[in-house]
Amino acid sequence: MVKYMIITLTVIGSMWAREEDPFRQLTCELPSPNSYRTASGAPGEAYWQQQADYDIAVELNDLEQRIYGIETITYHNNAPQQLNYLWLQLDQNILREDADKYLTKSDSLSDTISEIKYRQLTNPFEGGFHIEFVRDGSDNELEYRIHKTMLQIILLKPMNHGDSFSIKIKWWYPINNKYNETWPSRTGYEYFPETENYIYSIAQFYPRMAAYYDRKGWQHNQYLGDGEFALEFGNFKVRITLPANYVVAATGTLKNAGGVLTAEQRKRLEKARSSSNPLFIITPEEARKNELTRTKAKTTWMFEAEKVRDFAFAASRQFIWDARGVQMRDHTVMAMSFYAKEAMPLWDQYATRAIAHTLINYSKYTFDYPYPVAIAVQTGPAGGMEYPMICFNGGRPNKDGVYSESMKHKTLSVIIHEIGHNYFPMIVNSDERQWAWMDEGINTFLEYLTSQAWEKGFPSKRVPVKNITQYLSGANGTIRPVMTKADDLLKHTNTAYSKPASALNILREVVLGEERYDFAFRTYANRWMFKRPTPADFFRTMEDASGFDLDWFWRGWFFSTDWIDLSIDTVKCFEITSDSSEAQHRLYYQITVSNSGSLVTPLIIKFIYSDQSNSILYIPAEIWRYNSKKINKIVKSEKEIESIIIDPEEQLGDINTGNNYWQGRLKAEQVSVIK
Repeated sequence: MVKYMIITLTVIGSMWAREEDPFRQLTCELPSPNSYRTASGAPGEAYWQQQADYDIAVELNDLEQRIYGIETITYHNNAPQQLNYLWLQLDQNILREDADKYLTKSDSLSDTISEIKYRQLTNPFEGGFHIEFVRDGSDNELEYRIHKTMLQIILLKPMNHGDSFSIKIKWWYPINNKYNETWPSRTGYEYFPETENYIYSIAQFYPRMAAYYDRKGWQHNQYLGDGEFALEFGNFKVRITLPANYVVAATGTLKNAGGVLTAEQRKRLEKARSSSNPLFIITPEEARKNELTRTKAKTTWMFEAEKVRDFAFAASRQFIWDARGVQMRDHTVMAMSFYAKEAMPLWDQYATRAIAHTLINYSKYTFDYPYPVAIAVQTGPAGGMEYPMICFNGGRPNKDGVYSESMKHKTLSVIIHEIGHNYFPMIVNSDERQWAWMDEGINTFLEYLTSQAWEKGFPSKRVPVKNITQYLSGANGTIRPVMTKADDLLKHTNTAYSKPASALNILREVVLGEERYDFAFRTYANRWMFKRPTPADFFRTMEDASGFDLDWFWRGWFFSTDWIDLSIDTVKCFEITSDSSEAQHRLYYQITVSNSGSLVTPLIIKFIYSDQSNSILYIPAEIWRYNSKKINKIVKSEKEIESIIIDPEEQLGDINTGNNYWQGRLKAEQVSVIK
């Protein structure tokens, strides 16, 4: 090992124009702090947010595949502004033929078309809300306008700060087959023709209040599919009526277990609360009996949820249900999984265990999971979607019950990811329709840490950064910055998920170190728990709590499409001669490193010596502040250096590591000391 090193810096080139300085502050890019959102990234003393409470009654018609509902929304205006109208989301209208999702897609025909495209053109699904009435709390008709996936209600009189207003809406809509590749959706049903049964995963099923907040005003961008949701916290009371042998999983706490579960099932549920292993609440045998039974009788499941931004549910005759308790510091969370026999043996072995593992690990990096339940529902062969306390997940073995290691890892990944969304954005309530990375990227980063805690070397495609260097280079075509509106992103998965997640991993492992990063990230999560942060709040909090100026990092990784391409250009060896004995038997290596990309980065340099020992030198990114293209480093060594590697573990995102290596033996040039 080298006992010590001394380093001096030689800069080649001249200072560039200021507008090209990658270290310039994000003064223009970020909104000015104010009394709502401070310069430190914390909520200000005047911070406010709206509240929307819901009382909903729905009926699931299993013969027609329709949802009928009536709801009362009590909207609380906590904004300092007066409101003359309200905006609501009608997300089911994305399944209308005239939805902007389809109208705004560039399309073409050639000599042949696919069967899927033929069905889309000739047999559109006639989905969307049918609104029967919109009234106030006194049953007065309200003027309203439907603007595709948004609903505007004109108020009879303005709402002032502190006012509350009740709206009654009656509606219905046809439920889509979510796995029909012609009209895929986040919500709908899966049909099992062998037994003529359904699994319904029902979300975005009721008109929902759009978000109104200080940085945006009304968030009424059309729902185009990629930009997800911006919603207000509130309290929910929901009654779900459906065939009597259906089992329901939903956001919130089941309030009438005595009316829908047997005495034995209720005993099992209570026993599972104190169990560290999943226990069946509804056994495979009971589920099989339900699956084969038909009844005209109906029952109503009643749920309540507090301080949530949304509500979703799943229902089926086929559900097997298992559960276990997860102990937080001051309460127990029920981790629960619902799945059909087709998901066994995979789901009964891993699903609820994965939920518990996710809650424990995410809470370590953020805050204790505050809700009473966390539910994963197996709703199909692939995909995943998240809502408060409940998520819908793919991952299923072959029909013979055999599954590969790859399928096991995919199933674990989707459960960890979707359960993790409870933290971001269900609790740290970012505007998903505007900034996809604030939930998807942050959550993918935490998913990576959590999956590695499940199994060292757990395969992850999205993190670490070495998995996406081809994307970062732009080799597959045009890319856009992470800080692009959700529906305008190109290469959505890489830009919203992989790049920001990998960037945060670099920030943790390379730039800040785990201890500083974890403290700053935990500060952000706790500051904005049950509030609505914006990107500026995240950037500022991470700098404020870590003590690092990170504007260069946000600018490069989030505001640009720049990349890193480091190379070792030359290595020279010198020996300094002097009368002083201190200089004897020491070598000085001058290393010239260039970056043909425009993204500045810390340097990680590994030295391997002639005796095969090695050492690592870490240099902060600020080494590029005077010249972003080329630097020289002088390294003092008592041993002969045999090889040099930049970024030996491929942690930085270098798009071409083939030029990061030098090997050779150099005869030392003599350097005299001038006296």
